[in-house]
Amino acid sequence: MSAYDHFYFARPIAADQVNWPLADYRYGGIFFKDVVHTGIDIDAEDEAPIIATSPGTIVWVGWGLFTETPGNEKDPYGLAVVIRHDFGYKNQKLYTAYAHMSKTLATIGQHVDSGDLIGLVGATGATTGPHVHFEVRLGENSFHHTLNPELWIAPPQGWGVLVGRVMNAKGETFEHKEVQLISEETQKNYLVKTYGGGGAVNPDPYYHENLVLGDLPAGIYKVVISYDKEKKPLQTWVEIFPGQVTYFTFEGENGFAFERPPAPASKSLPQPPITATPLP
Repeated sequence: MSAYDHFYFARPIAADQVNWPLADYRYGGIFFKDVVHTGIDIDAEDEAPIIATSPGTIVWVGWGLFTETPGNEKDPYGLAVVIRHDFGYKNQKLYTAYAHMSKTLATIGQHVDSGDLIGLVGATGATTGPHVHFEVRLGENSFHHTLNPELWIAPPQGWGVLVGRVMNAKGETFEHKEVQLISEETQKNYLVKTYGGGGAVNPDPYYHENLVLGDLPAGIYKVVISYDKEKKPLQTWVEIFPGQVTYFTFEGENGFAFERPPAPASKSLPQPPITATPLP
C-alpha cells in the first residue's frame, strides 16, 4: 500500500450479509433532481443491523442531517447517525455518516467501538428502497466535506481498488464519462462513470481522482474508454492487487499512464504516457 492510502473503516453492514456498494449509486453520481451523491449506497434487507465502522463518539442522531436542521422530517437523508472517530487524517477530524435508517439505536455522546449496533436499515428520506447511505467526511460534519468511501473502507480479502483520473488531451477532467472494465479471467464487465459536478464532490488530496471502482477481485483487467465519438475507443490493461490501490491516468488521445502522483512535498519530472492501443 501507498503511504497515502487509508483503508481505515470496516463496512456498515456485517460481513455475513451482502455489504458492497450498489454499482449504480456510487460517489459522484447525480440523482434526485441533480443532487450529487456524496456517499455510497449498500443494499440490505429492511431492518438489517447497521454497525459502527470504527471507534468514535456519536455526534448526530435523527432527522435533518442533509439540511443540517435537527428534526426536519422532510430531510432527504431520513433518520441518520454520525460518528466522530477517535482518530483523524492529516490533522483533521474524520466522521462517518449512516442514513435512511428505519430506527436509530444510538444516542448523542455515546462512545461506540467497531461493530457496535447503531441503527437498522430502512427507507426513510429520499430513497427507492431499503439500504444504507454511507459517507466519509473529513474536517467537518458537512455534506460539502465528503470523500469517496471506497477509498476508505477495507476491500474484502483478495480484492483491490481501481482509482483513475480521466481527462481530455488538455488535462481537463471529464464529468460522467463511462469507463468499461473487463476481467480477463472471467470476462465479467464492469461499468463506472467519472464524478459529476455540483461542487460537493471532493477528490482525494493525494490521488486527485474522478473515478473509483472498489471491490474488484485481484487479476488482470482491460480498461476501455470512448473519449471521442468520431474515434475508436482506447484500451489498456491493469492489474488489481489484493488490498491495494491500482492507479491510472487518461488524457484523451495522449492515452494512459500509470505513475502514481508524487509525494505532496516533492517535485518530479513528468513522465511520457504509455501508448494506448485502439480497439480493432
